[in-house]
Amino acid sequence: MPHDTESDEVRPAASPAKPYASDRPRLPVPSAPPQPPPPTGKPLTSETLRRRAESKAAAQGGMPPRPELPPEAAAEGRRLHEGGAAPGRPPLPPLPPGRPAGSFESGPPTAQLRPIQDESPHHRPAPRTVAAAACLVLGVGLIGGAAAGMTWLTDDPGDQATAQEVFDNARTMWHSKSVDEIFPRELKGVGAGPGGADRQWLRVAVAPDGNCRNAFDPLLAKALSPVGCSRLLRATYADETTSSVTTVGLVFTRSDDAGMRSLRKRFAVENLSERTDLMPRPYAARGTVAADFGDAQRASWTVRVLAEAPVVAYAVTGFADGRVVSDPQAAAEATEKGETSAAAQAGLGHDAQGIADRIERRLRNAAAGRGEGDQ
Repeated sequence: MPHDTESDEVRPAASPAKPYASDRPRLPVPSAPPQPPPPTGKPLTSETLRRRAESKAAAQGGMPPRPELPPEAAAEGRRLHEGGAAPGRPPLPPLPPGRPAGSFESGPPTAQLRPIQDESPHHRPAPRTVAAAACLVLGVGLIGGAAAGMTWLTDDPGDQATAQEVFDNARTMWHSKSVDEIFPRELKGVGAGPGGADRQWLRVAVAPDGNCRNAFDPLLAKALSPVGCSRLLRATYADETTSSVTTVGLVFTRSDDAGMRSLRKRFAVENLSERTDLMPRPYAARGTVAADFGDAQRASWTVRVLAEAPVVAYAVTGFADGRVVSDPQAAAEATEKGETSAAAQAGLGHDAQGIADRIERRLRNAAAGRGEGDQ
């Protein structure tokens, strides 16, 4: 598929700088306590101290007590205690130059993830989604542990692809596969609709491949920034009745497998996939039924961070007539039985989830050398 050579990495927003130690107000230095007047009379000598010790030992009938040190010896002892080198021993190496107070050495972007500012406090996950996230975290841990040594079996038992080969194959698919191989003209969803009904979606537009600049709302771009953006592919589908439109996207990241696992775990733990302030943006194409599919028309969505491929897959759906949706709902919730939101009743959660499932499955199968299998 056509592509350009430009690439861009969405970088995390800079956090407010903390003042260095030198910028903080200094506490007043307490004045030194008054010193006693120097002793008068003849100074004590080592001979005098020795005689006193022998006299005390003779009177007590035991070992002579430890003699008091003369001022010169006491000063030498204090110098050694404070860090000086003892005679015959090399001095301690100096400490390495430190960083300003309050700072730390940050690891690679995939090792430490910045917290996301919750700009919409009223968008809180429901208790049931928190419980689901806990179960998902357990599942992610089990899958991640097994994936380290697993092998992807192809149709030919003699031809096997390791997890690392699958990961590397997926990284190059944005330019090694054609548009129709990644986003087929027609997707069939057997049992993918509400109540297990069959669905079918037709491709109406394909966006030129490019970078991720301005492709996401700022908060979602910040959440994805730890893995970077190498290429972004998008296409928009309509259902058979052309009453709903869905944009599906694939973000090919710059991350390694450890970085993808870290981001996947974070999305599960913090329930980021179901926050309405982290919805992906649609792709509206002029002259198609998706021409009026803008940000205000987003009704349901799903975001999946893959652990076995450097890819983030997502889908966002809305009504084709351009109506504004005031209560968008994540696909995981809109597909639950008994939901009464507009997205749930119109089956838009099923559209977002069904299309994302099939595009993600095609990607996995192609990276592992298996058949497309888009059903």
